[in-house]
Formats: sequence, C-alpha cells, structure tokens
Amino acid sequence: MNGSSYSTYEAKARFSEILRKVRQGETVFISYRGKEVAEIRPVQEDATLEERLEKLEQRGIVSSQPTTDARISPLVYSPGALKRFLESRD
Repeated sequence: MNGSSYSTYEAKARFSEILRKVRQGETVFISYRGKEVAEIRPVQEDATLEERLEKLEQRGIVSSQPTTDARISPLVYSPGALKRFLESRD
C-alpha cells in the first residue's frame, strides 16, 4: 500500500488535509474497522489505456501474463434457465 491511511473517523475530521495530499499526487486510503474500504486518488484524465493498464498491473489488479485456459465458462449451469426466463417474460 502506497500512500496515507485514515480511519473513517479521522477522514471526516481531516478531510482538508486528505484533499491537500491528493492534490499533491498522493493516494489516500480510508479504512473501516481496520479494513480498507475506499481509495481517494488524483484524477488522471490524460493517461492512455496502456498507462492505466500498467498501473493496474503494478497494483496487482490485472495481469498481462497469458493463462493456460482462456475459455469463458458459466459460473453456474442451470438446465432450462433460459427457457424459464423467456417464459416468465410473457
């Protein structure tokens, strides 16, 4: 985690300080009961798609590494679900 971290209580009390840090380019994390629940970061309007993907990869959110199985499969298979759905729309 790069940047400052505040509890929700601290964030309410120090909102101006948080905005100052964000304007300076820092990312600020807000936590609730010890778990991060929000991220406040500077807006990056001029970033290209490649730059945004690179940042997401650096943060571990996406990966550019190919997988062994690139197929898309349903999470749940329910026989006749489409038919029941279409019938319910009549």
